[in-house]
Amino acid sequence: MFTTRPTLQGTFGMVSSTHWLASQSAMAVLEDGGNAFDAAVAAGFVLHVVEPHLNGPAGEVPMILAPSDGDVQVLCGQGPAPAGATVAHYRSLGLDLVPGTGPLAAAVPGAFDAWMLLLRDHGTKSVAEVLRYAIGYAEDGHAPVERIGQTVETVRELFETEWQSSADVYLPGGKSPKPGELFRNPALAATWRRLIAEAEKTGGDDRIAQIDAARKIWSEGFIAEALVRQAARPTMDTSGSRHTGTLTAADLAGWSASYEAPATYDWNGWTLAKAGGWSQGPAFLQQLALLPAELPQYGSAEYVHLLIEGCKLAMADREAWYGDAADVPLDVLLSEPYNAERRTLITDEASRELRPGSPGGRTPVLSDHAHAVASGEDGFDAMGIPAAGVGEPTVAKDGAAAGEPTVAEDGGTRGDTCHVDIVDRWGNMVSATPSGGWLQSNPVVPELGFPLGTRLQMAWLDEGLPNSLTPGRRPRTTLTPSLALRDGVPVMAFGTPGGDQQDQWQVHFFLAVALRAEVRGGLDLQGAIDAPNWHNDSFPGSFFPRGMRPGSVTVEERMDPEVVEELRRRGHDVTVGDPWSEGRMCAVARDPETGVLSAAANPRGMQGYAVGR
Repeated sequence: MFTTRPTLQGTFGMVSSTHWLASQSAMAVLEDGGNAFDAAVAAGFVLHVVEPHLNGPAGEVPMILAPSDGDVQVLCGQGPAPAGATVAHYRSLGLDLVPGTGPLAAAVPGAFDAWMLLLRDHGTKSVAEVLRYAIGYAEDGHAPVERIGQTVETVRELFETEWQSSADVYLPGGKSPKPGELFRNPALAATWRRLIAEAEKTGGDDRIAQIDAARKIWSEGFIAEALVRQAARPTMDTSGSRHTGTLTAADLAGWSASYEAPATYDWNGWTLAKAGGWSQGPAFLQQLALLPAELPQYGSAEYVHLLIEGCKLAMADREAWYGDAADVPLDVLLSEPYNAERRTLITDEASRELRPGSPGGRTPVLSDHAHAVASGEDGFDAMGIPAAGVGEPTVAKDGAAAGEPTVAEDGGTRGDTCHVDIVDRWGNMVSATPSGGWLQSNPVVPELGFPLGTRLQMAWLDEGLPNSLTPGRRPRTTLTPSLALRDGVPVMAFGTPGGDQQDQWQVHFFLAVALRAEVRGGLDLQGAIDAPNWHNDSFPGSFFPRGMRPGSVTVEERMDPEVVEELRRRGHDVTVGDPWSEGRMCAVARDPETGVLSAAANPRGMQGYAVGR
């Protein structure tokens, strides 16, 4: 089968990420004797610099780890709602939804502490050793990808009139970042240099003590102080008003990243591991649980229809049952009796309803907004853009990969993220999806060179829901790294940016790997990534203003026209997008019998790369 690139194979180490500089920085760490976890931390901080429109240090990062000598774990880098972030407070401001930008949308930042915890517990390098690549690109400059400048231009007026600290970084001399010209963020480089100096002074020559000191500087030191000052500044947000946030020093000092067991599901000899019901991760598992024993031919209209309709049911359950503010009944949601009953709802015709199930006989309860968008009352599409026409979801154009942020002039965005997967010669494996803290999410903290995040926009301002805004609880996130095992042994790490599309594209990728022939004696990672992809928006979106398009499906132009026509005959509102516009998948794998490592990366958007040897 033709692919855009080969699936890489080797025995030393493999990296796949959404930006070539992050991939090569991670590989440099492996070459310097570091392991997969050291390399992941270095890549994560480089991604903050080279994809600032997609992630930042004050964002979040869930990870799935498979240490060669231990159990698979989820490392949660998703911070909770601050103590003052109550439904009553936001309602008192006249809000029905958490704004898509500004400090009111800021959760406790989780990314930095999660990266440091990974480095401390599983890495071998010091803070200075893993941060030096990010410092170099921030200080000496990097050639920015086109989307950075395009994003900045979209919010230029906001930056120049309201968010001056952002203009100082991203519009120096009035010019936005341009491809081929070096772009720098000296404030960010200075922040990391000061952090390293203070951590080394406190921790001496002890690597662990240095890392713990760095974590404390973030949560209680000069960085924490600057973040709290920024949260208290009145800031124009997507509501059209200026608001201050709820983040306090106590919120920062009282939280740290943590480990937990993954949610898992067994399918045809594979075990899939995801983050728990505080994320959308189990929706991936539910889509597998909804599949019949005998699948239609791979790539056929019947196959695509089946996956679309199963996704709708899983995402409806996500809406009704997932969230950190309540116990998520995953045992029932992933059980065969429950999914056998749900499977009967899939017919030959496309559904346009939001149909959550009743696990254990419980009655699903949805937010008022979800009811409104499901009935077509909101007037917005699932991307968060005012609807231009019924059944016409926003489609990536002009070389942009679907999953890139769609940004309105007020800074409103449906958001996006980055991804990195790494496997090393010892068999350590990690999948991480850093996001949030985008340059368009909040004003840059002038003392630090990066903004706060906006993950609270994913929580509802209705009481009593699993995903209600609740102090101390995590907003339900779309970030969803993946790990696959065979016979209990980790064999593949993968993931993608893309918000609500992440656990659609990942299901399609996994099935393409599992159902198709191997190449060169190994998994056909690149062929699965390159295969024509699609997504649907038939459920409430996770990003402000949280719209929905019942019955919509967006496919790549490369999909078989006969398949497209049959989908339309079945009642799907099909939009044909650009030929390379759906997904930004990354993947690495390891054959436990031979020790051969492999990797592949997405060609869409022309910036993701796999490296290895």
